Amino acid sequence: MPQRHPVAPVGSIPVGAGRSFTVAGQPIALFNVAGRIHAMDNTCPHAGAPLADGRLAGCVVTCPWHAIDFDVTTGCVPGQAERALATYPVFVNGDQIEVEL
Repeated sequence: MPQRHPVAPVGSIPVGAGRSFTVAGQPIALFNVAGRIHAMDNTCPHAGAPLADGRLAGCVVTCPWHAIDFDVTTGCVPGQAERALATYPVFVNGDQIEVEL
């Protein structure tokens, strides 16, 4: 059964940035897109790069190692739905970001 996990204060992830966290033993990336927080797997499937270290442009993060793009709202490579990473529901409880796994 999915469970919510507190991760970080909302203010710890600036607009247009990503941060990496370990949530319930899983590497998760949180991204702030125009004030809305999104959560997805933090590991690029190509070579294991930490996606939270990539450049975020709008809702697309670019892998810092090999320039593969991922939509942080869907986990998909734009135009390729079959190459998707897991995304997770995000909740804001007061000033705390919670991720449901």
